[in-house]
Order: sequence, then C-alpha cells, then structure tokens
Amino acid sequence: MSQPVIVITGAHGALGSAVAKAAIEAGWRAAAVDHADKGALPGAALTLCGVDLTDADQAGKAMKTVADRLGRIDALLNIAGGFVWQTTEDGDPTAWGRMHALNVTTALNASRAALPMLKQAPDGRIVNVGAAGAQKAAAGMGAYAASKAGVHRLTESLAEELKDGAVTVNAVLPSIIDTPANRADMGEENADKWVKPADLAAVMLFLASPAARAVTGALIPVTGRV
Repeated sequence: MSQPVIVITGAHGALGSAVAKAAIEAGWRAAAVDHADKGALPGAALTLCGVDLTDADQAGKAMKTVADRLGRIDALLNIAGGFVWQTTEDGDPTAWGRMHALNVTTALNASRAALPMLKQAPDGRIVNVGAAGAQKAAAGMGAYAASKAGVHRLTESLAEELKDGAVTVNAVLPSIIDTPANRADMGEENADKWVKPADLAAVMLFLASPAARAVTGALIPVTGRV
C-alpha cells in the first residue's frame, strides 16, 4: 500500500498504454481507466473498463473504486480524449460539443473526482494532454483545437486554485504522436519526426514525479521534430 498509485485515463489507447507500461516499469501501481471494454491492461494493479468520464457520477465512482482497492491516488494522467478534422463550413457543428465533452469534460470530471485523494498524497499530481495545435489552429482543426485550448485553460486555472498545497497541475502539448492510426491516416513519410509515445510518456511521468514539485500551471510543448 506504500507504493504510489497513478490513474491513467484512456489507458487502452496508443498513448495511454505506452504511459501505463512506462509507469509500471518505473514502480508505480497503475490504475487503468477506459471507456472501451478491452479487458485488463497487462501489469496494471487495477483496470476499470466501460467508464464514461463525460458523466461526473461515473468518474466519481471510478476514482472511489481506485482509492478503495488500492488505498490511495498520487497522480492522475488525463489522457482520454478524441480528435476530429473538419472544416467549419462543411463539417458537422455537433462535433464542437463532442470534442469539448471528450477532451475537456473528461479531464474536468476525473480531476474533480480524484482531488480529495490527491490532496492527501505527499505529492499529488495532475497531468493533462493538451495540443501544440491548439496554440495556433490550422485549417480543419477548429473543433479539436478549441477543446484542447479549454484543456490548457483548465490546467492553468486549477493550478492556481491548488498552488497553496502540494498538488500540481500541468499539461503536455504534443504535436503529431507516432501511432498506428496517425500513420494510417497521414502516411509514414515524416513519421520519424513525430513524437514517440514513449518519449511523451517520459515527460508526463516526470511531471507526475516528486522531482517536478516546483512546476505547476505549465504547458509543456513536446513536439518532436515537427
């Protein structure tokens, strides 16, 4: 029970699974949370599938289950999210609300639910996933970039609210992550310049560590060579 616990949302995804693997290798007890029902994540101390983090009640129940079964929560990595590319003129306007729900609401609900346990930890940590593309949105990126900009503002605001305690809140801002889905959609010509999931995981785990206690409210670009 003395081993620190890290909660990883979106744990079955390409980035989430890479982060979970790195966290487990670094000595964390990992609690994997995902909406997809893909079974237990290898090496995880606990896997919770079928959790809709856009629902505050489900987020609350998930974090309570982690705390009840593993005894504590030391870090929350909000990786759950979604992506869409569409132009404003021709796209589906409902995508804007969907992107906000998947990227902002999930992080908000998970963070609110985990905060009571994080405040009890010696070094409570929240690490969010923003986007470099939300700093200046490209064509077709309006809905996605707007939602990730919301993650950035949530990160900064929550960090200010918590700065008198031991909980820090930061975000990483990746460019293109080198995943099978991105290679399938975009081709592999420039994939060697993209951010490797393991490299992004290393930055996130540093921000989740006691060594990062002096860093809060930061938006850290992790852009590879893009």
